[in-house]
Amino acid sequence: MLKLAGLDIGNDSVKLVVSGTNEPIIIPSVVSPGYERHVLQEEDSPLKALDVMVYSPKLKKKNQRYFVGMLASEDQDNAELEETDNKATSDQALIVALTALAYASVTGVAQTLQPGETVDQVEYVLGTGLPVRTYARYHQVLEERLVGEHEVTFLSTPKLRGRTVRVLIRRAIVSVEGAAALFHMATHENLQVRDEELYYGCIGVCEMGALTTDFPVVKRMSIDNQFSTGEQLGLASYLDGIIRDVEDQYGYRFASRTKLIQRIRRGEFLIQRVGEGQADIRPIVDTYFSRAAQKIVDLIRKRWKKYPDIQCFYVLGGGAAALRPYILDAAENMRLRFVEDSELQNVYGYLKMARSRTSNTEAI
Repeated sequence: MLKLAGLDIGNDSVKLVVSGTNEPIIIPSVVSPGYERHVLQEEDSPLKALDVMVYSPKLKKKNQRYFVGMLASEDQDNAELEETDNKATSDQALIVALTALAYASVTGVAQTLQPGETVDQVEYVLGTGLPVRTYARYHQVLEERLVGEHEVTFLSTPKLRGRTVRVLIRRAIVSVEGAAALFHMATHENLQVRDEELYYGCIGVCEMGALTTDFPVVKRMSIDNQFSTGEQLGLASYLDGIIRDVEDQYGYRFASRTKLIQRIRRGEFLIQRVGEGQADIRPIVDTYFSRAAQKIVDLIRKRWKKYPDIQCFYVLGGGAAALRPYILDAAENMRLRFVEDSELQNVYGYLKMARSRTSNTEAI
């Protein structure tokens, strides 16, 4: 039986929702070379120690060991996606995505091996997406890289040690980032219309991620080819600036953007300086986030002036969630709309897009 899933291959994190479960799986898009770990005490969650061997004919290095997500974010040799990376062709993005798909299959309800079986097998129909500017040229490339047979073996990962998962992706339905989020917001789970203004209106979306910000214009659930655009601008460059300034001023180095954003989300702005007490990094964060927010507001205003028929503008994505108070301050009297769980709207939209393109008998 096929499983339906929504897969958001974000530049900051991969988010996955499998049909029948409401809880998304979120794995930071960080990878480092894997090696034999000295485990003094097992982590309390598999997600904290994703140590995997990934085989895929679509990867340049077809059978390599990697630390993925939170485990990699602590490693000095980790790699995060950069502005020059294209998630449609990136091996790193595919490694994290396949790890998430394998993890979901062995942590679901009643996922146990039958007697005599040594390999878990899962089949997916996926909904996923790409930024506006890369969609036209690369959506078929992404589809071809995802579809097929892949294999993930969990090595020192607690509770999953030695477990191998064969991931069969039968079909990948690629949508435009931001537009998928709007589809989710406009429809019920059965795909019936939930919000007529969103479904039948002319809506602007600003979807800000780590490396890109998309501005799809959606009219009656169809994407406007002329006015939809995107910018090679995201929160990552501002996070990198914060990391650099904190290191220059206080000698404290964040191992990754992931570690920094975790601190910011928890509201923990005090860092411990070696032998010198604590330092407050809030002023540095405020400086960079205020600049980022002003840039986003200026871009939205520019889009709205070019296409005044837009009824309202939704500001979505992980970047929007982080910058929300700063954007509201910069927007002044411009009315912008935000939603809760902003960074998850796309992945739920991708799941619905997959459901809308799949017959009831084809998948669950």
